[in-house]
Amino acid sequence: MLQKIILASSSPRRKDLLESAGFEVKIFKPEVDETPRKGESPAALVRRLSQEKALTAFAAVSSKTSDPRPTLFVAADTIVVDPLGKRILGKPTSRADASKMLKSLSGKSHTVLTGFTVLYKTQSKKIAVHSALSKVVRTRVTIKPLTNVAIERYLNSGEPFDKAGSYAAQGIGMGFIEKIVGSYTNVVGLPMTEVIEAMEELTKLTLYPPEA
Repeated sequence: MLQKIILASSSPRRKDLLESAGFEVKIFKPEVDETPRKGESPAALVRRLSQEKALTAFAAVSSKTSDPRPTLFVAADTIVVDPLGKRILGKPTSRADASKMLKSLSGKSHTVLTGFTVLYKTQSKKIAVHSALSKVVRTRVTIKPLTNVAIERYLNSGEPFDKAGSYAAQGIGMGFIEKIVGSYTNVVGLPMTEVIEAMEELTKLTLYPPEA
């Protein structure tokens, strides 16, 4: 297994997923403007942002170290798209906004999109070079019908306020999920099967399962 993975994200959930799969993870938080471009689709947005985050991390880390060891960079961006497929549901700006989002998801199916980029840094004549793979993974999530009381109790927990779509699939919010079609870890923030496959394709190594 490679000695080092740099995660271009401050998400503790993504870090936990990678570490649970046996990887040693170092965090680098990239500064990237996440504003959608005019006419940009949700899928194009998450792919572009993941690429920009990976390249930002690569440039910053490569300029500060002469470490010749191969290094993997992983970057991702996850969004929730409303049941009509027209609007991105980001992190709520207020309690009222979170309540509105949850009511819009209640009893319906929506899509979670994660764009991810895996970048593989190697050395060529002491110059850092890279190859990369980017993909977008879609998961369909159905939320059971929610009562006003259930929504208010969930808001009181504080969990929705830093979560896209105002719910956490790995937290209390998992009790709201009726069905998931596709990758569960994609809903958490990083589609692990696809990410590991991309790592292996880039490095030509078998990285998973990790050595005992």
